[in-house]
Amino acid sequence: MSSRRSVAYVLKGYPRMSELFIASEIARLEQLGLDVRLFVLKPSDESRHHPVVDRIKATPNYLTATSSLSETSLTRWLRLNLRPFLPALLRHGLRHPLRTSRAATMAAAQSIRARKGWVPRKIYMKEFLHAVELADKLRADHDVMHLHGHFAHGTTTVTWLCSVLAGLPFSFTGHAKDIYQASLNPAGLLPRKMKAAEFVVTCTDANREHLEAMCPEATVHVVYHGLNADFSPLVDHAPERSAPEGFRVVSVGRLVRKKGFDLLVSAVAQLVERGVELDVVIAGEDGEIAGELREQIAAAHLEDTITLIGPVTQLELFTQYRAASVFALGCRVTDDGDRDGIPNVMMEAMASGLPVVTTRVSGIPELVIDHHNGLLVEPEDPAALADAIWRLSKDPALAARLGEAGRRDVLTRFDGEILAARMIELFGGAS
Repeated sequence: MSSRRSVAYVLKGYPRMSELFIASEIARLEQLGLDVRLFVLKPSDESRHHPVVDRIKATPNYLTATSSLSETSLTRWLRLNLRPFLPALLRHGLRHPLRTSRAATMAAAQSIRARKGWVPRKIYMKEFLHAVELADKLRADHDVMHLHGHFAHGTTTVTWLCSVLAGLPFSFTGHAKDIYQASLNPAGLLPRKMKAAEFVVTCTDANREHLEAMCPEATVHVVYHGLNADFSPLVDHAPERSAPEGFRVVSVGRLVRKKGFDLLVSAVAQLVERGVELDVVIAGEDGEIAGELREQIAAAHLEDTITLIGPVTQLELFTQYRAASVFALGCRVTDDGDRDGIPNVMMEAMASGLPVVTTRVSGIPELVIDHHNGLLVEPEDPAALADAIWRLSKDPALAARLGEAGRRDVLTRFDGEILAARMIELFGGAS
C-alpha cells in the first residue's frame, strides 16, 4: 500500500442498528491499522447504537441534509437546497472544470436514461451535488487514497461521481436488494458502476455469480461478513451451553417479508395441531409486515405460544440463543426480488451452538449445509419447515450434533478479523 493510507467510507446512514455488520467492519479495519474516514449522506436519525460504534475512532462527517425530492419539482427543490452546495461547486468547478463537467454530464445522462415518461429522474441531481460536496471535503485530505461505498444503489452512485470529481479510485460493497432490484439502479446503472469500479465486494458467492453474469468485465470478490464485533466476545467467553428447559424456537430479524416470519407462524400452527409443546420467540424491530404478522398470530390463537419481543441488544440476543433449542428462519425471495444474502443472525445462532432450520435461498447454503450443521427446506413451504423443527424436537442427539458442527464451522470460516484483513488486501491492491 502507498504512503496514502486512508480509505474514505461513504455510507447512507450511520450509525444504524440494522447495519451492525458495517460498523463491525470499520472497527476491525481500524484495529488492523487502516485509517478510515467516514462520510455519511443522511443525518443520524436513530437514538440507539451498538457498543462497537463507541470503539470506532473515525468521526462521521455528515453531508448537507436536503429536503425531499419526491413531493416537489426539481426547480423548486434547487431553489430550496442549492445554496449550501454552491461554494463547493464553484471551488471544484474552477479547479477541475473537466472533471466537474464530466460528472455533471454523467448525472444528467442517467437522469434522462432513467426518466419516467418524458420527465428526467431528479435524484441524480441531488447525488451529483453530494458528490461535489464530498470531493470538496476530500480536497484538503491528502491521505485519502481510495473511496468505498456500502450498498450498490444511491451511496455508490455518489461514490462513483465523487471518484470522477476527485480523481480517486473507488470500490463498493453490494449486499441484497441493492443488487437484485433493477428499480434501484435503473437503465443499466449497476453494470456501468461495476465497470468503473476498481473492484466490487459482495457477501455471498450467490451474489458474486449474479453480479458477474450482469457485468462479466467487472472484478468481483466475495468477503463474508463474519461474526460482528460485539457478538464475538460473547461467544468466546461463554461457558458450555446447557440444555434449555422445554422446547423453544428463536427467530430474529426485522419484521419484513423476505424473512418469512409468516411461514414460521404457519409452521408453528401445524406443530401445535400435532401436539408439540413449544414456545417461540421472534426478536426484531417492526417492519412492513408487523401488523399482519400480529393479526396472523391472533387468528391462529398462538398468542400464548409466539412472543414478539422487539429489537434487543447483542447481549440480550445472545441470552435468547442460549435459552433456545432451535433457530428457525423461513427466508424467501420476494416478488420484487428482495432477499437476504446470509443473515448475520443465523451465523450468530450457529456460533452459539444452536441447530438451524432454514431455507435454500440465496447464499444461505454457503453457510448451512443440510444434515451437517443444520436442516434446509425449500422456501414457501411451512409444512417442510414444521417437519424439520418437529424432527429436532424428537431427536436431541441430532440437534446437538448439528449445533456443534455449526458452531465449529462459523468460528473457523467466518472469523471477522480474517475477513477484515482481506478487505485491507483489496484496498492495498487498489492503491
